Amino acid sequence: MKAILLFTFLMLFSCTSNQSPKIFDKEKATQEILGLHQLQKEFHFQKKATEFANLLSENHISVNRGVVSSPSVEENTVRFQDYFNKVEFVKWDDIKPPVIRFSDDGSIAYTIVEKEVINKYKNDEGKEIQESTVFSWVAIYKKYGTDWKIDCVASTNLPSEEQMTD
Repeated sequence: MKAILLFTFLMLFSCTSNQSPKIFDKEKATQEILGLHQLQKEFHFQKKATEFANLLSENHISVNRGVVSSPSVEENTVRFQDYFNKVEFVKWDDIKPPVIRFSDDGSIAYTIVEKEVINKYKNDEGKEIQESTVFSWVAIYKKYGTDWKIDCVASTNLPSEEQMTD
């Protein structure tokens, strides 16, 4: 009986941690995530595909238009640059402030975003088209060392409205 009690005590003791739980600064982390959110807008308007793609982790997963994919940073850079080269952004603004939530230890965060996007591009006939839509997405951020990276984005959008500007 003593052996069972001793064994139980040792098992319980071995499962406890001498370290205090990790406490994170939620306000600081919120500002960091909001800073990355703002950078995304700047990179769209400045057409900085490389910088935009570098916000994504190496493990990044995209859920978009019914397709789940894991493009590399290089593939994302090419895709974003192709997109940025075709459009001129007029508006890329939050409709509501993003919702930001964190895991208890502060190593994972997610944002829920609803954004109005207006851009211009030339159609196949060379006519300038202005396109307006609402995009919504969930972005999951993970802390890698001291840096937040986007691990996953699941997005959707309302059908766009197009009008000729010429």
